[in-house]
Amino acid sequence: MATAVNEPGGAPDDRPAEARGALDKALALLTALARPDGPHRLAELAAAAQVPKPSAHRMLRTLVDSGFASTAGGGSYQVGPHLLGMAAAALASSREGRFVRPVLADLQRRTGHTVHYALRSRGVAVQLDVVEPASGYRLAVRAGDEVPLHCTAAGRAILAGLPDREAAALLGAGPLAARTPHTLTDPAAVRAAVAAVDAHGYVVEDEEYAPDVRSIAAPVVDGTGAVAGAVAVSGLTFVLSRDSADVLGPLVRDAAARLSAALGSGRLRVVGEHG
Repeated sequence: MATAVNEPGGAPDDRPAEARGALDKALALLTALARPDGPHRLAELAAAAQVPKPSAHRMLRTLVDSGFASTAGGGSYQVGPHLLGMAAAALASSREGRFVRPVLADLQRRTGHTVHYALRSRGVAVQLDVVEPASGYRLAVRAGDEVPLHCTAAGRAILAGLPDREAAALLGAGPLAARTPHTLTDPAAVRAAVAAVDAHGYVVEDEEYAPDVRSIAAPVVDGTGAVAGAVAVSGLTFVLSRDSADVLGPLVRDAAARLSAALGSGRLRVVGEHG
């Protein structure tokens, strides 16, 4: 049974229950459609959205007709051009989008790897923007992707900027979900990895979220000094070696500092300012 939702002004939601239910289902289906590792099959989408398969199929047909979804062969679906266009327009008009993209593009030119900016949303990190290399290998990183905090470089950079109690609450008692054989699942081990940000201003993650992928990230803070997000560089391990990560780390840290300054923090460095 759908739950009434109050409007921003506090007035009760007077839509019919069936209308609220249909909207909730459509939004759940869109959320499932935008998850990483797509395209997604009908059964997977229906299960994720908790919608019966016949209903999910009908809604997906409507979403395809309107451009919010598209078919990808083999009975699978992916985000459609209309939804991607809306997301791009929202990003371009947002305060963050206006200053994030130039910094990411500059960092991509300097490093040659995929560069992305993530924001914290509840217990995950959401990719706000991604700049990919013009050629060569491309990673499965898309704007709108939700990724865990505990096993991604961007997530750990965000954790590093949170108060200890809040970070501990997000990690919980464990064990944490393992994405690969390399994923740290002990919250204490994750906290030790996060401590690298305090020492160096950035954190390196090796094949913990995806096999053969290494990432470097640094936290971005806002005008109050609170963590706002993280900027990250990711690449295949045979191209982005551990030695090169040590070279690229300061570039990522400096890009995060520029984004922090744009957010009004006035800092020249994010963390790791010694002497």
